[in-house]
Amino acid sequence: MDFVASAPSLPSRGSGDLKEWYANHYKWLMIIPVVILIACLGIIGNHYVKTGDFVDRDVSLKGGLTLTISTELKADDMEEYLSSRFAGSDILVRTLTEFGTSEQTGIIIEASDVEEADIKAVVQERMQKESSGFLLTKENYSAEQVGSSLGESFYRQMLTAILLAFAFMAVVVLITFRSVIPSFTVVFCAFCDMIFPIAIMNLAGIRLSTAGIAALLMLIGYSVDTDILITTKALKRQEERSVIERMFDGMKTGLTMTLTTIVALTAGYFVSNSFVIKEIFLIIIIGLLYDMVVTYLFNTGVLVWWVKRKAGGQ
Repeated sequence: MDFVASAPSLPSRGSGDLKEWYANHYKWLMIIPVVILIACLGIIGNHYVKTGDFVDRDVSLKGGLTLTISTELKADDMEEYLSSRFAGSDILVRTLTEFGTSEQTGIIIEASDVEEADIKAVVQERMQKESSGFLLTKENYSAEQVGSSLGESFYRQMLTAILLAFAFMAVVVLITFRSVIPSFTVVFCAFCDMIFPIAIMNLAGIRLSTAGIAALLMLIGYSVDTDILITTKALKRQEERSVIERMFDGMKTGLTMTLTTIVALTAGYFVSNSFVIKEIFLIIIIGLLYDMVVTYLFNTGVLVWWVKRKAGGQ
């Protein structure tokens, strides 16, 4: 794919001008999602070198304790106190709020490599400083424990599910379009949509849970929807119109689908107080934002190049 000699300049207004501008510069635009992908891989690689894992995992994927306590004590205060008492242990404290409001109803403590009796005693000690005579009972305290081997087993099974999803998706797409390059591009875009949220999670310090992996699997479906729509426009509908015009028709439909989903998930993210739901929505939103970049800059660019190449450069 030969690139034009100069970088693209902004198009003038008008649908026809935009299509002409895209036809002249689509090869340059393909570089943008590739550069973003390389940066994301660098972030993930750096995280792996530092921690030995591609992404931070919560107790559901690596094992540990989850304590739920009814209290008005701030999560940051409790996390700072526990971290000072259990130096070297992985501890995270989150706020638990009432549905539909911002009113705090309690805190959730996630801890690895700590015995329940030990952390319970330290939590009660800290709570008694706020309220003399406070005791942890069945009414205000609950604990769940996931063994490290069980957590690792969940993690491996989830990764296996993702790999199988990619494998079956690649086979179905290849059978459908019977062209290696367009089929590879569909799979590549789905891969990009998963890598970008993981890199953002590493930067933001967000831990991956079983719900997060479910969200990554859902991203594959969202990605394939838009990519297959564009690919079908390019390969299956050989109309009198040019491939650029067919691509723009597909973009309108695909962008409408994606933006509608993002708006709905964003509203749900701010309304919900469930950490699990928030994590699922956030990962999908981040993935869909990058999906618009990789689908309409990279996938469409490859398809335009591929169709023109098969047609002898028309």
